[in-house]
This record gives sequence, C-alpha cells and structure tokens, in this order.
Amino acid sequence: LATEPIVTEGIVNAPVTEVWKAWTTKEGIESWMVTKTDIDLRPGGMWRTSYSKDSNLDDDQSIHHMILAFDPGRMFSSRTVKWPKNFPFANAISKTWAVVYFEPVGESRTKVTAKMFGFTDEEESQRMRAFFESGNKTTLDNLIKKYRN
Repeated sequence: LATEPIVTEGIVNAPVTEVWKAWTTKEGIESWMVTKTDIDLRPGGMWRTSYSKDSNLDDDQSIHHMILAFDPGRMFSSRTVKWPKNFPFANAISKTWAVVYFEPVGESRTKVTAKMFGFTDEEESQRMRAFFESGNKTTLDNLIKKYRN
C-alpha cells in the first residue's frame, strides 16, 4: 500500500553494542553513513548530518533530525526537521519519521530493521517514497559492508 512504511532490513556481522554505537555516535556515524555529523542523543536532541566534509552542519546542504525516542541497543527514532535546500520533497519529508530496531542474532550479529513512516497518497510523497526505498537500502548496505569480514 502507498501509505505503508518503507521497511529495510539486514543482518550486520557485529554485536548489537557495536551496531548501536555505529548508529548513535559521531565516530560511528561518520564511519559508514555521512561525512560529517554531530548528535545530541536525548529525546528532543538534534542529530545534524552532511555528506560534505566542508559543511558547518548548519548550511544549505546539511540535514537535521530531531531525536524522538530511543531505547539503548534496541530502538532509535527520529524525524527530519531540516533538509538540503534543493531537496525536491520538502512538503512530504516534513510528515515522516523513522524508527530503527536493533535485534541481537546470537552473540556476534545484529538484525537491523529500519521503518520510515508518514507517507501519503499525494504524488510528492509517492515520489519521495521511491527515492527512500532505494536510498535506505543503500544506507543499510553501507552499514553491512562496514562489518563484512
């Protein structure tokens, strides 16, 4: 259905404590997701990112997410509150939020399930959905590659 969440799943060859750090610390995030970031890990805290190493994290290309909630090592939820100036889906992105689940698979592997919610039947929302269906998979694939033996 057009309004269902995007669900992206994968198995990471690292224990859940490592995968949690990769997702929620500056060093971790910069090792696989974006070139530059800072994160204030608390409900209402800001997680600022950029794909440019020259960013000041407040420029036209930076992305800001508000942290909604988290359960350390188990769940992380955020919503995008600022996007790059030229992002074509500004109206649609403002209605979405994401929840990422971390589930141990034995002692040394982690199942990551990322869900992106808030899509509507509007054309812009559906175009953005296609963009993130591909982009979210690429992002998770990068995390999996980070820990590939």
